[in-house]
Amino acid sequence: MKKSTTLGALKKSNYKPLSIQQELAQNLRARLQSGKPTFEGLLGYENTVIPDVERALLSGHSINLLGLRGQAKTRLARQLTQLLDEWVPVVEGSEINDDPLVPISNFAKERIAEKGDDTPITWLHRDDRFFEKLATPDVTVADLIGDVDPIKAANLKLSYADERVIHFGMIPRAHRCIFVLNELPDLQARIQVALFSILQEKEIQIRGFKLRLPIETQIIFTANPEDYTNRGSIVTPLKDRIGSQILTHYPHTREIAKAITTQEVKMEEGTAAQIHIPELARDILEQIGFEARKSDYVDAKSGVSARMSITAFENLISTAERRILINGEETTCIRMADFLGIIPAINGKVELVYEGEQEGAEQISYHLISQAGKTLFPDYFPEIKKL
Repeated sequence: MKKSTTLGALKKSNYKPLSIQQELAQNLRARLQSGKPTFEGLLGYENTVIPDVERALLSGHSINLLGLRGQAKTRLARQLTQLLDEWVPVVEGSEINDDPLVPISNFAKERIAEKGDDTPITWLHRDDRFFEKLATPDVTVADLIGDVDPIKAANLKLSYADERVIHFGMIPRAHRCIFVLNELPDLQARIQVALFSILQEKEIQIRGFKLRLPIETQIIFTANPEDYTNRGSIVTPLKDRIGSQILTHYPHTREIAKAITTQEVKMEEGTAAQIHIPELARDILEQIGFEARKSDYVDAKSGVSARMSITAFENLISTAERRILINGEETTCIRMADFLGIIPAINGKVELVYEGEQEGAEQISYHLISQAGKTLFPDYFPEIKKL
């Protein structure tokens, strides 16, 4: 589309205003019909999480991604920008990305009334239409929704009863954008209540103002089930207003886990040429994660992040590289002894139960490595039942 610079030129073009939900659904339909993947790099989700997300977007729902740590929830949310139009028009100077043909703020309406078809417009790229906020106990209603700005009131010489003195928070500023609120249960209950009207009635309330602003934001929440008991919970009326709750998960097979680790690990070309990594080493590395997730010493509610395998793999390579440098060798192969070098990567990634704490993190890490080798041993050396 040719980028118009005024409202009059935009009216003459073939631009049609759409809500962000309609925009996402329209572009998703086109992608599904073309056979292109909706999301890239989310291995293991092709037949589980991704279809659920696609159904939610086609329904125009707000989404809550519920899962343990290290399950690519935030990555999935960030990739939603690829389903947006590359450019969208905005009234120049608007704080909340007003659509020139469907303005909602007083600023945009007054500017269009004053300048008519000569109203200047700018264009917003889809990469700039992503907002993200980590929910922490100190987040306030002013941060998310907005508040009265006394400095603005003084500069404009307006009373606090005038809507123009309002300073908009992150959600109104994410009008026509994707807004991700991470770790929702950490948000105080009284702040969660402030989201009710945004999700349902499309209105915001700030210090007694009742503004009917049809804010069109695609809201994505992420939450960890562990937080429901440890730090907080999602209040029931808010859960009722979230359109779709989608459960994420860890890789179901070792092959998928290996593919994820290979995709995420950054290794220099020179190092890769020097170090031979047998497939068995990759299998053992991923099996450690599977052993940790079913270990009696590890807190299952906390989960074992996929980041553990990634950082452990990096430590494994570094252990072999260090040996090359010390011995003055040119090439080497990963050895079983090198797995002792990944213990620091495991220690920081697993939450231990009381019995595990008594044993000690180092001992549990060593136990998990040993258990992974024991599990894989029969695959390579099957039991000889008859000589």
